[in-house]
Amino acid sequence: MVAGRSGGVIAYELAGMDVADVRFAASPINELTLSLRTFRDPGRYPVHLPWLRRTERVRSGLDLPLLHALTNDALWSPDYLTPRPHAPLTRIDDELAAVARVPLERMLDDLRALHPGRLPAPLRGDPATVRARITEALRTYWRTCFAPWWPRMRTVLQADIIYRGQVISARGLAAMFADLNERVHLHEGVVHVRLVSNAGYRRSTGGEGLTLVPTLFSRGVTAPISPEEPPLIMYGSRGTGTLWQAESRRSPAALTEVLGATRAGLLTALETPASSTELAGRLGVTTSAVNQHLRALRDVGLLTGARHGRSVLYLRSELGDALITGGAAEDSEDTR
Repeated sequence: MVAGRSGGVIAYELAGMDVADVRFAASPINELTLSLRTFRDPGRYPVHLPWLRRTERVRSGLDLPLLHALTNDALWSPDYLTPRPHAPLTRIDDELAAVARVPLERMLDDLRALHPGRLPAPLRGDPATVRARITEALRTYWRTCFAPWWPRMRTVLQADIIYRGQVISARGLAAMFADLNERVHLHEGVVHVRLVSNAGYRRSTGGEGLTLVPTLFSRGVTAPISPEEPPLIMYGSRGTGTLWQAESRRSPAALTEVLGATRAGLLTALETPASSTELAGRLGVTTSAVNQHLRALRDVGLLTGARHGRSVLYLRSELGDALITGGAAEDSEDTR
């Protein structure tokens, strides 16, 4: 169970007070699961209202009764759906595969802890069927509501991790923990995390390390309330407030007159490689519209495209660079 707000205390003893015992990671499945809180109580997460509005139509086609059942009134989530990531940035396909293989008893224990007494109707029945339904519901939710926005989310999470590393380098581990949240502090080699529940325990991180996971869907800190779970602290990421703001990029005026504002904006943005889904999120337009404009720009030689995994990354060509440079120079002439 993931908990978060004042009550019990979890104490993680860092093995040897070693920086190497603390690691950072971002997790798609953690973000997917924690985002279900916004379904139950959107008013508590006003920063995500633009995203909820943009995904409202596709959300109506999801398995909403089941997705609602994966949180409770305290906004807790099952531990097995917020696992400790084993790499700096895990892949959603790998994490969903792990969800599909979780032992049935483990799943049932977590669901019963989430809903003491009687399980909600969508979680009752044959455990294997429930597990398959949960996996499919999360996979569909990811594809329709998360995949188009994940590049933007991932950028914010990665920026937070880089910042925390800089704090450790400049001011040390204690300062970094103090900066995570007021409910976290490091004292004499022990990391203390205050929770909303009365649960509490003390355990060493030796052999496993302590994983710190930034999340966009928590305003505080969360941690497993079971000492059997690997040491983990999830905390609110920096930069969440800017997540859904459309990116504003100024293109040369002459270029905008020739190409139009959207294509000029895309050409300006593609100083560094990006996928169509990332560009759509950054510029606040649909992926299908971005793809049409990207094809047109590539067809006239202003962009190049190269496949990277399942995505195509676009980048300005030499001709595109020359066009941007020429447009900027013309703007400079006009302002003299």
